[in-house]
Amino acid sequence: MRLLVCFGALLSILVSAAAAQPNIARPRAVAEVRAGKRDTANAAWWGFSAADSTAALQAALDSGAKKVIVPYMGAPWIITPVKLRGNQEVLFDPGVVVLARKGAFRGSNDSLLTADGVDNLTIRGYGAVLRMHKADYQQPPYQKAEWRMGLSLRGVKNVLVEGISSDLSGGDGYYIAGNATRPWSENVIIRNCSADGNHRQGMSVISAVNLLVENCRFSATQGTAPESGIDLEPDIEEERLQNVLVRNCIFENNRGHGMQVYLRPLTRKSAPVSIRFENCLARMDPDAAGVGAGMAVGAARDDGPQGLIEFVNCTSENTAREGALIFDKSAASVKVRFVNCRWHSPWRGQVPTYAGPRVPVLLDARRPAISSSPGGVEFDECYVYDTVNRPAVRFESEKPLSLSDVSGVIYSVGAKTPRARLGGGGGNVNLRVIVSAVSQP
Repeated sequence: MRLLVCFGALLSILVSAAAAQPNIARPRAVAEVRAGKRDTANAAWWGFSAADSTAALQAALDSGAKKVIVPYMGAPWIITPVKLRGNQEVLFDPGVVVLARKGAFRGSNDSLLTADGVDNLTIRGYGAVLRMHKADYQQPPYQKAEWRMGLSLRGVKNVLVEGISSDLSGGDGYYIAGNATRPWSENVIIRNCSADGNHRQGMSVISAVNLLVENCRFSATQGTAPESGIDLEPDIEEERLQNVLVRNCIFENNRGHGMQVYLRPLTRKSAPVSIRFENCLARMDPDAAGVGAGMAVGAARDDGPQGLIEFVNCTSENTAREGALIFDKSAASVKVRFVNCRWHSPWRGQVPTYAGPRVPVLLDARRPAISSSPGGVEFDECYVYDTVNRPAVRFESEKPLSLSDVSGVIYSVGAKTPRARLGGGGGNVNLRVIVSAVSQP
């Protein structure tokens, strides 16, 4: 009798343990989710497969559950392209790897995860990784392309992404743009995320209103130009870059620029631009390969948009090229302002094909057809740390153009003869370079 009781107790424990185990296929739980009896679902209930879990993950996201948990299974969630849905929270457990299936993603726009036209989406994944196979996409049988994204957000609204790492994509780690019905994404937060080793950019922002990128790290971008840590670059004049804040982020060892804003498609008809980089750092390791500047703003046309681009309390150090590069930027378009920024030890990279001036801060008029009146830049209490005998800031033009509306103060630390070389000046050029024996006032 005692043996029977013990056996019954053991059987009860085993049954209870099986019932409590969520990371197995559970058809009854799936049915309850679909019937609206459960608002939280576990993707493993649809049947995890170490070979390919696309169907299980997509079914969980399509289930209508308010919250979908993607559990750690001891092996990656191997998938082909998956679509995200709205009015949902997706939680990736620590240690989860969502991995692109080898041999898949043959389409040039195939992304790992895509949210297209959805509202009210939250993605959390502290300690989780989205990973693709960049090296595969860079060679046959794959067609050359730069749009295989890790996480693609197109025409979305009210989206929060936290804690994710998006690595080794065939395009951008993160891509934020509009879609066919919404010209921009709106109210998007990317927080505590990272992007490493991606093909084109760590993050591309094509069109966004009310975007916060905070406490993120973008590193080792290399594959196809621009190869920046982050690139804010619209495609057409109807797109927007409004109330964009990039704060407390690190950009390191990217082959291109750390932070880049490129505005050529925008015109005077476009909405005003408002972009702010705050407390950000761009840097390169001594042995890193790079050809970019720490901070770059370019192609704001004579008939370009109005507005303001600010770099506030930002630093670049050991960059391959300039600390700050402003090129083809018209004084008649959007204003660029640097406030308490620091540029330390520029031109550490090997750029043998570049024949232009190698200075910490360069104002460069490359293409008069874009900008025939370069300028519209302010430097508010900024610092250059440089021991090379060269101008701290220089204006360069291939044709006889003059700067206008350039002002402020740059303190030079370390140089024996700190100076600015700005040409004759076309009007309202009042930029001073002052020797400083200390790093900060």
